[in-house]
Amino acid sequence: MAAYIRKVRTASGATAVQIAVKQGGRRTIVEHVGSAHTDSELAALMQLARGKLHAGQQELDLGLDTPGSPRKGPSVITAKRSRWLIEMIETAWHRLGFDVIDDEAFFQLVLARLVEPTSMSDTARVVGEIGLTPVHRNTYANALKRCATRDYRDRVATRCFEHAAAAGGLSLVLYDVTTLYFEAEKEDGLRKVGYSKERRVDPQIVVGLLVDRTGFPPEIGCFEGNKAETHTIVPMIRQFQARHDIAGVEMVVAADAGMLSAGNLADLDAAGLKFIVGSRVTKAPADLSNHFHWNGDVFVDGQIIDTVTPRHAKSSVNNIRKRTEHVWDAAGHPQSWRAIWQYSTRRAVRDNQTLNAQETRARAVVDGGKAPKATRFVKTTTSGRTVDEAGLERARSLIGLKGYVTNLPATLMTPGEVIGKYHDLWHVEQSFRMSKTDLRARPMFHHTRDAIEAHLTVVFTALAVARYLQAETGISIRSLVRTLRPLQEITMTIAGHPHTATDPLSPEGVHILTALDLPAD
Repeated sequence: MAAYIRKVRTASGATAVQIAVKQGGRRTIVEHVGSAHTDSELAALMQLARGKLHAGQQELDLGLDTPGSPRKGPSVITAKRSRWLIEMIETAWHRLGFDVIDDEAFFQLVLARLVEPTSMSDTARVVGEIGLTPVHRNTYANALKRCATRDYRDRVATRCFEHAAAAGGLSLVLYDVTTLYFEAEKEDGLRKVGYSKERRVDPQIVVGLLVDRTGFPPEIGCFEGNKAETHTIVPMIRQFQARHDIAGVEMVVAADAGMLSAGNLADLDAAGLKFIVGSRVTKAPADLSNHFHWNGDVFVDGQIIDTVTPRHAKSSVNNIRKRTEHVWDAAGHPQSWRAIWQYSTRRAVRDNQTLNAQETRARAVVDGGKAPKATRFVKTTTSGRTVDEAGLERARSLIGLKGYVTNLPATLMTPGEVIGKYHDLWHVEQSFRMSKTDLRARPMFHHTRDAIEAHLTVVFTALAVARYLQAETGISIRSLVRTLRPLQEITMTIAGHPHTATDPLSPEGVHILTALDLPAD
């Protein structure tokens, strides 16, 4: 009498797993192993059923000749956990050295921020759903307090610095800022109404982020919400240097044009730092005066002009009587910085499309349409509105140009290398997008500075884990979680005996575990 496993769809939509035998052409159900509602439960039941068959060498004494034999009891699922997801995050946590912080509540706050960013009060639900035992809500609150009293930020930043330094990524650090707003009615010493690209009028803080050339973050800091972005870069760099005692270490700082101010560049240079910042296209006529004088506004695709730019707006350093561009060096040009301009045909096409749209909008406003705020190329005088034809023509002469300002002499770095390093800025922009979307750093509901700093420490730590995992696997944290979270390990008790089964790994899951050198068993 041969026994076999049978799967049957029940009326409730579940899948029943049964052990049956055929005798005399008739099927007899001899044991109902259990009913599964998910793939994980089905895998567990199938594994259990196979174990029963193998134990009997396919021929089981199923007690058919003993009617009324006692039932073994119902199957009970005693535990579920997203094993691979937990192991992946724990692996990154240990490899980055964050286990220097022996605080389970802090770890769970970071883990929840990675898995499903939510409020502190909802962290227990996220942690419980993936199979860990959440700590009490008060313990989470106390963990945030410990962030300040036990210098968690400094300990995490130290490990981040060590990781970035070992990877050789700190020769270039990239800087950018963002704003995080609050659901609050009143300002205080930190949360203030300031400039917002989204035109919000809520109190906010300014957050500065340093990342290495791969996008891994070694430093984060926050400033008052009304602090100008240009006034954050030097304090941030000094904070970074002081924390790790690296004053004088060769390092290039790259930032976008928003950080371009005479004071910032002078301060960075005085601190012995090399910098690369984007230049505003409005500076091109002065910087490229030689080119425009001798060649007009004609450029070829990919053309690079290595020249100089004045340190102060009111000064002039170019001489149009000399056709040859200046070759910048600090000693020979104390009143200027090195400026590199590049022309791109693709950029010109994009810029031209933008200008066409702006011209159309300007002419519509002049013709009597409603004027939106700060309409470009519209001049308003006592006699009415007119199109700024001269400004429009000047803008068209500059399409396709992109400028870079640096204190790196040509003997140390070619123009192409300067441009390439600046373009690495997309890593810091990507990290900011991740912190605001995948990790949802905002809005924030904390009130005191310590609580806000603690929240940023959690986000900073989660961002470091996420960037490490992305670097190792080539997959974003959102996709990593989406792939591994459904793969569960289930523990069941059947007939008084515990049994464990796991969902089969998908090809994507195998790739992730292989990339992280985790055993896929």
